[in-house]
Amino acid sequence: MTRYPLQRPASRVMRLARTLALLGLTACAAVPTLATHDDEDPYGRDEGRAYAIGLWGDLPYSAEQAAVGVPNLIADMNANRLVFTAHNGDLKAGSGSLCDDNLYHQALAFFDLLRAPAVFTPGDNDWTDCDRPANGGFNSLERLDRERALFFSAPYTLGQRKLRQEVQTAVLCLGLNGPVPCVENRRWTVRGVTYATLNVQGSCNNLCDTAPDAAEWAARNAANIRWLRETFAAAKARRSSAVMLISQGNPGWDGTDPTRAPLRDAKTLAQTDGQPDGFKDYLLALREEVIAFRRPVAYVHGDSHYFRVDRPLLDAAGRRLENFTRVETFGNSAGNGNNDVQWLKVTVDPRSREVFSYQAMIVPANRVAVPAPQ
Repeated sequence: MTRYPLQRPASRVMRLARTLALLGLTACAAVPTLATHDDEDPYGRDEGRAYAIGLWGDLPYSAEQAAVGVPNLIADMNANRLVFTAHNGDLKAGSGSLCDDNLYHQALAFFDLLRAPAVFTPGDNDWTDCDRPANGGFNSLERLDRERALFFSAPYTLGQRKLRQEVQTAVLCLGLNGPVPCVENRRWTVRGVTYATLNVQGSCNNLCDTAPDAAEWAARNAANIRWLRETFAAAKARRSSAVMLISQGNPGWDGTDPTRAPLRDAKTLAQTDGQPDGFKDYLLALREEVIAFRRPVAYVHGDSHYFRVDRPLLDAAGRRLENFTRVETFGNSAGNGNNDVQWLKVTVDPRSREVFSYQAMIVPANRVAVPAPQ
C-alpha cells in the first residue's frame, strides 16, 4: 500500500489570514505550509487496524447554520479521533445567496478549523447553479475554475493536517477558456482502503436548470467515468479491501425514490421521468466495476438531503448487488435551523467482512426538536 505523508497543521498566521479575508480585512504575510512526514502521526501505520472518518455535506444553507450549526459540528468532529473528514459538496443553499468568493473563503475557514485532513468535492450549489439570477447570475464555468484554483491547487487535502492525494491531471474537463485538468477528482488510500472523489452533480449533472451546458457535461462525464475505472484498477492493484466513492449528486437508483432524485429503471438504469439524464452511462460503468471488484463498495453522496444507508443498486437481472452500499449524508433543513446539521461517523476495519460500519452523530448543541439530555 502506498503511504502518503501528512502535512503539519496549517499555521495560525494562515488561518488568521483567511479569517480576516472573510471580514474584508488583510493580514501580513501568510506563511505557507510545507508537506513533511510527521513521525508522530498515527494515520499511515498499522495497515490492518480499524480507524474512523467523518462525512458531511450540503451545509451551511443559512446564516444561522454558518454561525452556529457548522462550528458546533466541526467541534464535535474534532472531539473524535478521525483519520480524515469529507464534505461532499454544496456550500450554500441552491438559491437566494451569492456565489461570490466570500462563499469559498467561508468554506476554507471552516475547513481550516478541522484538525483531521479535510476532503472536499464541489456541489451544484457551488458552481452549476451559480448562474441562477437569485445567486448573482455568475458564469458557472468561471465559478468552477475559481473553486479549482482555491480548493484544488495542490495535491493535498484541506484541514490542519494534510493528506497527499492523487489528482486527475489529464486535460479532460472544460473551464471558461477551454479544456483543463479535472483537478477536483482525487484519490487516496489509507490502510488498505481506497477512496476517491468525483465531480458528479445534482441539477441533472449540468444538463438542465438555468443554463445547461451539454459540452461541459460530456467532457466531465467522460472524465468521471475514466477516473472511476482507474480508481477500481488502482484498488485491485493495491489489493484494497474496499472502495469508497464520494460525490455530490444523487443520480437516482430506481423508480420509487421518494425524494428529489431522478427516477430510473433499476435494471437498465435508464431515466424514466422525462428529465435530461446526466447519469446513465456513469451508473452503468459504476455497476460494472462494482460487480467486477466483488469486495465492499460504498458510494457517498448528498444532494437530496435525506440521511440514509441502503443498497439500491441492482444488476441487469434485478438482483441487488450485495457488495454495494449507498450512503447519503445529513443535509440542510434550513426551515428547522440546525436540526439536520449533523455528521456521519464511519468506522473502517480493513480486516472485517463488510469493512465499513456507520454511526449517525447527532451533535448535542444542534438538537432542535428534542433537547440533549442533561
